[in-house]
Amino acid sequence: MVHQITAANFEEEVAKCKAPVLVDFWASWCGPCQMQGPVIEQAAEEISQVKFGKLNVDEEGELAQKYNVMSIPTLILFQDGQAVKTEVGFHSLEEIKKMV
Repeated sequence: MVHQITAANFEEEVAKCKAPVLVDFWASWCGPCQMQGPVIEQAAEEISQVKFGKLNVDEEGELAQKYNVMSIPTLILFQDGQAVKTEVGFHSLEEIKKMV
């Protein structure tokens, strides 16, 4: 399951989560983001020890700015509420597995 991350639920879904959380920063108009979406869905099905979320940068610009998201898609891995790894651009399922 991939969670929709917003400013309203970021604290609960990401910051307070005990498990690692991989957040996909994306936008509906972004071609590579559209390609990344199904890969994130597949990763969420295959990797149970990691929580997956998607954050729309058009709707949540302040969070995107806070984490220095300049290009999309950007994948940020959070551990104990802290961003520990950032990857920019499209990533395959194998690359995501290595990241987490």
